[in-house]
Amino acid sequence: MAAIKLKNIVKNYGKTEVVKNINLEINDGEFVVLVGPSGCGKSTTLRMIAGLEHATSGDISIGDRIVNDIEPQNRNIAMVFQNYALYPHKSVKENIVFALRRLKVEDQEIQRRLAEVAEMLQLDELLDRKPADLSGGQRQRVAMGRAIIRDADVFLFDEPLSNLDAKLRAHMRTEIGKIHNKFGRTSVYVTHDQVEAMTLADKVVVLDGGGIAQAGSPMEIYLNPVNIFVAQFIGSPSMNIIEGTLFNEYLDVAGYHLPRQKITSLHYQETVPVEGMKVKVGIRPDFFNDINFFAETDDTFNFSQVSIDLIEPMGFDKEVLFNLGEATVKARLDLRSDITRHDKMDLLVDLSRVLVFNPQTQQRL
Repeated sequence: MAAIKLKNIVKNYGKTEVVKNINLEINDGEFVVLVGPSGCGKSTTLRMIAGLEHATSGDISIGDRIVNDIEPQNRNIAMVFQNYALYPHKSVKENIVFALRRLKVEDQEIQRRLAEVAEMLQLDELLDRKPADLSGGQRQRVAMGRAIIRDADVFLFDEPLSNLDAKLRAHMRTEIGKIHNKFGRTSVYVTHDQVEAMTLADKVVVLDGGGIAQAGSPMEIYLNPVNIFVAQFIGSPSMNIIEGTLFNEYLDVAGYHLPRQKITSLHYQETVPVEGMKVKVGIRPDFFNDINFFAETDDTFNFSQVSIDLIEPMGFDKEVLFNLGEATVKARLDLRSDITRHDKMDLLVDLSRVLVFNPQTQQRL
């Protein structure tokens, strides 16, 4: 078993606390993505799991043993770095099998594993080349091969695709998913790219300011963010955040009155007076629908006759911008919506997808 458990993990650099009391359990075989902006502590957390950084306090367990005082080479982990970390003087083949040679694995077994990895990552024609003769994508595949050829309990990925162009990043993302499906090893993957987080993860862990803002499945994080930071960080385009006023009977958004009892995502305590409470309202661009193609029901609200200020064609989709009060709001519609700039249109929203946040605490209500 290669479950990972972080218990009360703190990491300080001098007086600066970069990781703040993280508690996290990663199940055996689970693919967990740590995501967040630069400086949130995600790479430091990964490096502590690897043993490349020591926790200031707290315990890190891999399987049934606490590994705080165990050297990286004895943790049975394989790591893929952002900068590839290949030996420039060694061939692709030598880079891939280097760890197995150090472990004195029999040559016949090394050749068997090498052939399997080379075929999987399409490296057969590159085995005799040096890293300097490879493209960025090829180097990344070599780094992946060096990791997966080992019989490691845990795979760790530190922003492995950040140096690649968009097309190659998408391809390598698919390859990483295939590798995880094939081997089923416990994997921890660090990225600032929320698309990678959403497409790869069994569990997404969103970090903010050195702590865990929210952890859950990709769709749980997407549909039910606990605060404004998570709501806007996860999802592309980002969630619209609009000023609103909450009353006992309705939610006022730029003069539109959304019936409060239909906003099922609102869990505000009934005992607290809310008449006239200022709030932030979150609606994802994907949840606006052109009334010409979607039926209006008791559970939808019609933002009628909004004036379209800008249209951004995206191929199958088009993103349209309009104003609600002081907020510039984005809706993502499909190509059936035949509209031009300055047109007025009716946009339906499922009221269960309308989220309400406290503007002071930034937390969901």
